[in-house]
Amino acid sequence: MRGGGLSESARIGIIGGSGFYSLLENPKRVSIDTEFGKPSDDIAIGTIDGRAVAFLPRHGGNHTLAPHKVPYRANIEALHSIGVERIIATSAVGSLVPEYAPGDLVLFDQFVNMTHGRGDTFFEFDKVAHVSTAEPYCPELRAIAAREVLALGMKCHASGTVVVVNGPRFSSKAESKFFAGQGFQLVNMTQYPEIALAREMEMCYLGIGIVTDYDSGLEGRPDVRHVTMDEVNRIFTSRVADLKILIPRIAAMIPKERASCKCGESLKGAFVSQ
Repeated sequence: MRGGGLSESARIGIIGGSGFYSLLENPKRVSIDTEFGKPSDDIAIGTIDGRAVAFLPRHGGNHTLAPHKVPYRANIEALHSIGVERIIATSAVGSLVPEYAPGDLVLFDQFVNMTHGRGDTFFEFDKVAHVSTAEPYCPELRAIAAREVLALGMKCHASGTVVVVNGPRFSSKAESKFFAGQGFQLVNMTQYPEIALAREMEMCYLGIGIVTDYDSGLEGRPDVRHVTMDEVNRIFTSRVADLKILIPRIAAMIPKERASCKCGESLKGAFVSQ
């Protein structure tokens, strides 16, 4: 479904936890079917600072979808069908290094995919698209977000490489040590294929992570315990209030037209000429 005759539309989309519904003024829920099935939940369309914004909870309204069961293609297709061009996505991440501490925010700039079995392209039937993800996260949106977190005085890292694992289990100590040894700073379960699919739809994508834990602990630091779900929930919940301040400010500063990024040209030259 692309367009589909819907009267509701939005050019900015937010993907995150169900706690972000309250960001929208006068939201209307819209049920959408796509060629890849239904998205994680209905899409809520409302306004932020007078601008139409769509919201979709990645794991469903009651967080019932495991990371490897999230319908990523349906989610991105559904947002695209209502006109979304820019995505602001939030997620919890584990830290692999001491510098990225629990409670910190991170603006991702690179990912490493370690998932398997996930539908990660829209082009697998009549044609193939070789889309570049050399610079996967929108530089324009990252620059806006960096300015806003600085203005708000929030502790935030302007860059970070996130390795994406299948989940839903957390890493073993050996896996954490391996990831850290490769120079990765963060670990997550949902950034891929979400980011790659957004690129295939020529959508700008901003990934904001909340560091909730130190994964399986830190090498040589017996005082740093491995991650628990209680700790993830506690830290994430403690920072949601900050994100509810930050995200509307980012949305308000996004230009109406894309000018300083090439995300809208991602498919240019992606197909083999015959």
